[in-house]
Order: sequence, then C-alpha cells, then structure tokens
Amino acid sequence: MNLRKVIAEKVYQDMGIKESEVFISDGAQCDIARLQTLFGPNVTIAVQDPTFPGYVDNGVIVGQTGSADEAGKYAGIAYMRCAPENHFFPDLSRVPRTDVIFFCSPNNPTGHAASAAQLRDLVDFARRNGSIIVFDTAYAWYVSEGQGQGKPRSIYEVPGAREVAIEISSFSKFAGFTGVRLGWAVVPDELRYADGSRVARDFDRIVCTCFNGASSVAQAGGLACLSTEEGRDAVRRVVGVYKDNARVLVDTFASLGKEVYGGTDSPYVWVRFPGRRSWDVFAEILEKTHVITVPGSGFGPGGEGFIRVSAFNSRDRVLEAAARLKKFLA
Repeated sequence: MNLRKVIAEKVYQDMGIKESEVFISDGAQCDIARLQTLFGPNVTIAVQDPTFPGYVDNGVIVGQTGSADEAGKYAGIAYMRCAPENHFFPDLSRVPRTDVIFFCSPNNPTGHAASAAQLRDLVDFARRNGSIIVFDTAYAWYVSEGQGQGKPRSIYEVPGAREVAIEISSFSKFAGFTGVRLGWAVVPDELRYADGSRVARDFDRIVCTCFNGASSVAQAGGLACLSTEEGRDAVRRVVGVYKDNARVLVDTFASLGKEVYGGTDSPYVWVRFPGRRSWDVFAEILEKTHVITVPGSGFGPGGEGFIRVSAFNSRDRVLEAAARLKKFLA
C-alpha cells in the first residue's frame, strides 16, 4: 500500500479525497514555497495576523508584496486580525477580496482551532470572491474534538471546500518527523482557475520540476504511522505527551495571573504581556530564567505584546521551565 492511498483513506476517511489528489512532499514549509511559485508574483494574498511567517516570507521572495512599514506590515498583503477580542477569527466583512487566503488551524502561534461554523464562513467567503484557500493543518492531530465535531481537523469536512481549498500538512508536529522531512498537499480535482483549468495539473508540473520526491525511508516511516492502528496509537501517545506539557504551561501562566491562550488544541501557549514589547519580554525571560520563548511580533504585527511558549520538550524540562517561570514572574 502506498502512502498517498493511506493518507486518502485514513486521514480523509469519508471526505471523498482520492489518492490521485494527494501529493507527497518534504513538509508543509516546502509546499508553501512551491505553491507560491505556482501562484506567481501577480496575485494578492491574505494571511491571519498573527500567523506562521512562512506565508509572508515566501510571498516577499516571489514578489507578491511591497515594502514593509515600521510595524512589519508588507504593502500588498491583507492582514486578517486574529486576536482575543475577536475570538482569534477575522471579521471577514472587513477583509478585502484576494486571490489566495492562507489559513492555519490550529493556528501557529495562537493555538486557536477554528470551529466548523467559522470554517463554513471562510469557505463561503472564498466561494463568493473566487479565492483559493491554502489550509495548513500541521497541528490538526492536536484538535481535541475529532472529525464531524465542533472543530474540524480538515477543511474538507466543510461542504464546498473541495472547490476552493488546497490543504497542506506535515508529519513533523504529530509524529516527530522534524528533520526527516515528510508531508503532503491535497489539491482536489474540482479546484479550478477562473478559466476552468485544473489547479492540480499546474501543481503537478511544479512538483515534478522542483522536487525529486520524499525519500523512501521517510515514506516508510509515514506508512508505519498511519497504515495500522498500532502506528496511529503511537502517534496519539506522542501528541498526548505534548498536550499534557501544554497544560502544564497554561496552568503555570494562569496561576501567575497572566492572560494565556492556546494549549488545548495545540502544542503552543500564547501569553499576553500588556504594554510591553514582545522582544523585551523574550530577552528578559531568557536572561533571567534561561527559558527560550518566541517573541510574538515575529508572527506579524498582531503578535506584538505576546510571547509563544512551546510544549515540544520532555516532561522533566517543561516542569523545570515552569518552575523557573513561576519563580521569576511571581
């Protein structure tokens, strides 16, 4: 059994995804670059703010943007504000029409997993505007409620998504493949350009031209993770360890009276420090506790005043980090 078939049958069970619509890759980061190459410089893009910076960075490289202002916003990009005040989902009535919408759920860095109702709104918005959604599900295995529940793990759980959405994912975050490099993209046959031609045809051309394929060793590992119940149970245990670590971090910051988000459907914890620059908070925590966090402003202008804390570590180290943070921030 090949990996494309296993992904179609196990990850997208009952969603109508065919083996031929799955493209095996060396990870979501590389697929983002290949998709930006496919789209070219003459498209407009929208991104969540804050969000994973690769969407913007690759857009800059391809030539889709203008210059950045002092706050770090690039001209030519529609920044969709996702903050506690709007429950980390953009007010789509205020988002301009763009050719491509990059959307990550659960979101990196905020940890927010979009609800089924929110994703229906997003799909309807894309359909009305003739936009393509690039839906990043690198953290989908962390969603507490599975398929058909309140928080979808795939955009294809939403009716009509096959006509407007590409989905990308990676083995790095749910199966520990960071450095091994393995992922996939799904480009449904129904996804078409305005002239009616298939997007999948052009993506296949890009992949075949720019990529020699994931190694057979990596793909064998991917098959081991997904093709048997034993493999899927092992993945669930790995995810469970990091979710338990995230709960420790959430409880730590909450006990200190901090405004903290994420950590439920994501390995990331998003902590607000009102009135402070995120780089200053990062630097002070690093200097005083030797705990590494990530400044929120690195994820876009909307991340200013926040830090992201990761649960990707051993339990002992997370407990040690929590103890140091409590001592420093108390």
